[in-house]
Amino acid sequence: MERVIYEERKLSFFEKYLTLWVIGCIGFGIVMGKLFPQIAITLDKFSIYQVSIPIAVCLFFMMYPIMVKIDFAQVIKAGKTPKPVVLTLFVNWCIKPFTMLAIAWLFLGVLFKGWLPGTEIIKGGQEVELFRSYIAGCILLGIAPCTAMVLIWGHLSRGNDGHTLVMVAINSLTMLFLYAPLGGWLLGVNEMPIPWQTIVLSVVIYVGLPLLLGYQSRKWIIAKKGLKWFEEKFLHYLTPVSISALLLTLVLLFSFKGELIINQPQIIFLIAIPLFVQTCLIFGITYAIAGWLKLSYRDAAPSALIGASNHFEVAIATSTILFGLSSGASLAAVVGVLIEVPVMLMLVRVCLKTKKWFK
Repeated sequence: MERVIYEERKLSFFEKYLTLWVIGCIGFGIVMGKLFPQIAITLDKFSIYQVSIPIAVCLFFMMYPIMVKIDFAQVIKAGKTPKPVVLTLFVNWCIKPFTMLAIAWLFLGVLFKGWLPGTEIIKGGQEVELFRSYIAGCILLGIAPCTAMVLIWGHLSRGNDGHTLVMVAINSLTMLFLYAPLGGWLLGVNEMPIPWQTIVLSVVIYVGLPLLLGYQSRKWIIAKKGLKWFEEKFLHYLTPVSISALLLTLVLLFSFKGELIINQPQIIFLIAIPLFVQTCLIFGITYAIAGWLKLSYRDAAPSALIGASNHFEVAIATSTILFGLSSGASLAAVVGVLIEVPVMLMLVRVCLKTKKWFK
């Protein structure tokens, strides 16, 4: 009898407690904003063409460790099993962005609108309604397919690691071409300003540049040191860099939003509800379609998890460069980080419990 032996992969210390780190950074940022309000404001003034240099550095170090892990040679193998790849792309770009817009509008624009009063001045000096700004952050999350921690979610669910790696590479490439036009259109539907040049610039800076540098440095390091050293040494020390940069960005962000959070703490909870509903809905849709297509469990599980999770690093980067670090859109993107780990671990458990549904 053939035995399939899976190598155990567990969440690292940083990854396992990411939700707690995020909560801690929210608290520290709020306190810093109350006690030393000028620090974050002063740092944000160091900018070029409305791009904050300190934030740009943090966001680059959020993205580069993710991109350097991608093996684009795996994309060539995708042609051998096209159904799970087509399913994932279809859900990511033809379903997920539009359900996110609809769900965010239902909750934030209708059901919770009375609890989200007021307006804010976003980058560029334009005044917008707060609920629209929160919806904009949800939109930017909804059009950013996950390319980071989904590698772990897929492995924990006993899924096909090869398919997950392929989709990480393909998602990164498709984002270069689809993120800006789709995001601009959906933001327009939400009646938010559409600075097209800024959207394209943000994709180039926060997706294209780390992708190029990640590809080139991966190729160079493996040639010099070998694949084993790259995977066991280089990536081991690089992973905390991405999360540390994320947490530093959150401290700066919440130092701006401290007054709002203290006065209206329910806002975090209200934003989290539509994001939670969207995550579970997309997971269910993808899982059901995978069953209808008669995919094996090892392809169905990572397909559903890839569809459900978001590339929150890109969403935070884009909302920051489009609307400002202190915007409601950036706050909504951060709430996506807050719920990512517990919700995705819950869905991994659902996959493992329903494994018998698939061949």
